[in-house]
Amino acid sequence: MTAFHEILFPLDIALRSAGGPERRTDIVTLGSGREERNTRWVHSRRRYDAGYGVKTFEALSQAVAFFEERRGRLYGFRWRDRLDHASAAPGAAVTALDQTIGTGDGTMAAFALSKTYGAVHAPYLRPIVKPVAGSVRVAVDGVEVAALTDVTIDPTTGVVTFLPGHIPPSGAVVTAGFLFDVPVRFDTDYLEVDMAAFAAGAIPKIPLLEIRP
Repeated sequence: MTAFHEILFPLDIALRSAGGPERRTDIVTLGSGREERNTRWVHSRRRYDAGYGVKTFEALSQAVAFFEERRGRLYGFRWRDRLDHASAAPGAAVTALDQTIGTGDGTMAAFALSKTYGAVHAPYLRPIVKPVAGSVRVAVDGVEVAALTDVTIDPTTGVVTFLPGHIPPSGAVVTAGFLFDVPVRFDTDYLEVDMAAFAAGAIPKIPLLEIRP
């Protein structure tokens, strides 16, 4: 990923903001009235509006300073999605058994973090590339392994690497639990702030867009 700052957008603003996943679907209506539908994106792309989290002048100043340091749309950064930022179900504690991230073959040492949505009809596998440092727990065949001595975790890519002597044997299921952030950038190079309107309760618009590694 180019032009990315490993820094988290102010958490108190992010957790009050609005947004969610976006898909791109083509729909063709046939002469019979039936539809042909096709997805153009393998992965969803999340959009957010940080303006909903700005409630005070201090928070607004903080958001503007963050925008300036990122040079508008130039640099990406981390964003904490209040709705979806953990491998576990909402309200549940993260465990090393939360998500299956691969199966050992006796030689493969690197496994990429991912999160699965759904289970029956068409499960969606989402790559997780910005785990929260220190939050990742890993297990092999249900037995949790030790960080640093058995595995290393890259918080900038989401890759789990088993160290020599600890590579999962063939057929072993590798699982992981983690907290994670979303890589985003500002979706504008211009922040228009009307101080009179803000003082009257208007919400400034601060659009953000998920970016791909």
